[in-house]
Amino acid sequence: MNALPDAELRARREAVVREHMESENRHEFDATIETFSHPRYELVATGEVYDGEAAVRAYYEQTRRAFPDQRNELVSLRHAEGAVIVEFDLLGTHRGPLRGLPATGRSFRARMTAFFIFEGERIVCERVYFDQATIMRQLGVAHDPASPAGRLTTLLSHPVTIGRALLASAPWRGSGG
Repeated sequence: MNALPDAELRARREAVVREHMESENRHEFDATIETFSHPRYELVATGEVYDGEAAVRAYYEQTRRAFPDQRNELVSLRHAEGAVIVEFDLLGTHRGPLRGLPATGRSFRARMTAFFIFEGERIVCERVYFDQATIMRQLGVAHDPASPAGRLTTLLSHPVTIGRALLASAPWRGSGG
């Protein structure tokens, strides 16, 4: 079989990524799975890897139980050698348990980047980069470290580290060692 011209291959890959993202929004996961030649998600912020159809389907079930209205909004799409890179906002409302965290009822919106890695015309991996703290703050389970609540939480959670930092920066210590 002849290789597709670059423009044609790029167009097909872009169509696959768009279908992937749109089918996730519709919660039509059979269609989402069909965009892969081998289903695989890598969530860089958490270190989680879901490899294989069963693991990916379990990931969909877990995240949609926690965020039944989870959806993405495309911001930009770029092509690279062997990949399509997408910037998007992920949104959802925390209505069910997630990794032991009970539902907060709060919503989040977080900017993310996903690298859709291709072999030919099918995805072999979706590698997602995001700031987990942004989501946790919006869900009300984490605080900005500069806020009063964040400072108190840090002090209570890490008293030895904070104590050492305060001692190291104390004005009476001098520079003579």
